[in-house]
Amino acid sequence: MGTTEHHGAVEVEPTPPRRNMFAFVCATLASMTTILMGYNLALMSGAELFMRDDLGLTDEQVEVLSGSMNMFMLAYILAAGWAADAIGRRGTVVIANAFLMAGALAMSLGGSFDSLMSARFVTSVGVGFAVVVAPVYAAEIAPASSRGLLSSLVDFFITAGILLSYVSNYALAGLPLQLGWRAMFALGVPPSLLLAAGVLAMPESPRWLAMRGRDDEARAVLERTSDAPAEARDRLEEIRRAVAAQVGGAGVWRELFVRASPMVRRILANVLVLYSFQQASGIDAIVLYTPLVFKKAGISSTSAVLAATVAVGLVKTLSIFVATFLSDRLGRRPLLLASAAGIAVTLTSLGIALLSAGAGAGETTPTPAVAAACVAFVTAFSIGLGPLAPTYSAEILPLQLRAQGMSLGIAANRVTCSIISMTFISLGGHRRSLRQVITRIVLLHRPVRHV
Repeated sequence: MGTTEHHGAVEVEPTPPRRNMFAFVCATLASMTTILMGYNLALMSGAELFMRDDLGLTDEQVEVLSGSMNMFMLAYILAAGWAADAIGRRGTVVIANAFLMAGALAMSLGGSFDSLMSARFVTSVGVGFAVVVAPVYAAEIAPASSRGLLSSLVDFFITAGILLSYVSNYALAGLPLQLGWRAMFALGVPPSLLLAAGVLAMPESPRWLAMRGRDDEARAVLERTSDAPAEARDRLEEIRRAVAAQVGGAGVWRELFVRASPMVRRILANVLVLYSFQQASGIDAIVLYTPLVFKKAGISSTSAVLAATVAVGLVKTLSIFVATFLSDRLGRRPLLLASAAGIAVTLTSLGIALLSAGAGAGETTPTPAVAAACVAFVTAFSIGLGPLAPTYSAEILPLQLRAQGMSLGIAANRVTCSIISMTFISLGGHRRSLRQVITRIVLLHRPVRHV
């Protein structure tokens, strides 16, 4: 508390309100569920090196296991908003963690391709719910002082999960063949259980309570999660106005597709293109298949390959802080443009490095050039397109259409990711017709025979 002089009198400056740590912890805990999304998506990158030998998996089966979860989760991404409205944000996050725990356990116990596919399907339910509802809960529970920070943590936690999966691959690579990859997946069980228990101890979203006409409960939650009593009252009034003006159910979809104004159509097109390009950039090809890329670069040791993969994951995680600290100063658009330019240059460099020594024809590629190109690529992606695509999309969508518009964007993102991840090995190592690639995507569980 400071003092100022005003015409000889000493005035006491008001002490700024302290940030509400309870709300911060609740929002962060819910957002942390997305760590398990990154962990489950990227774990196959190293685990498949051991699953091939243990279960005799083919390239086609590895591709389907790696990419099918993105396709499976589409229905649950689109249904997440309905579930969150029906049973509450907190309940949906708990269910997401339950499915993530069951999927991780089923993967660790899987003994065949079919059982692993079933486990991936179970995991996809949890991932689809978590990626949509966890950030919604965080935004609705957090006070204004920390809402921006917590809304930007989703991509950070997903990337942290990817890094943890790389570390798990490396740390457990020395275990016996039949045990190592199973332990990698089993490590996803305890965090799901702990997060579910933690979320059960958190309050329900005040917005959901107000939507159900439970204003007294909403007021009680806001009083616990606001920085000051006056802010709690203001937040409740804001929620009441938003609920009164909300267009619900099928009306939202009519607003998006039937009665949409030209401006809304342009905004929706921007969201779909931006989300699709985020995956079309090839990020999941690198995330899922970094070990294979490094093997093409001439690294023969599995432990060395996994160690290099950890380094890529660490750089990717740290690079997100660039966007976190600079997006408000420089703006979203400059960072997105710089990121897109960097991606174009670094991927071109990676392609040249792999082609220069005839990779895939029995020769090796200079390892430093490939490693540098991979690191530069994930850096370019993480300073802009990775964390800012959802931020920019949420900001340009009208408030009453935001949830459904974001669901459509995430669905487009996952479709593109499925196409990339389920064709990368085949397109990299074999010549395939477009018809075969499309057949692979449609018939998820049936590997395509070489013609």
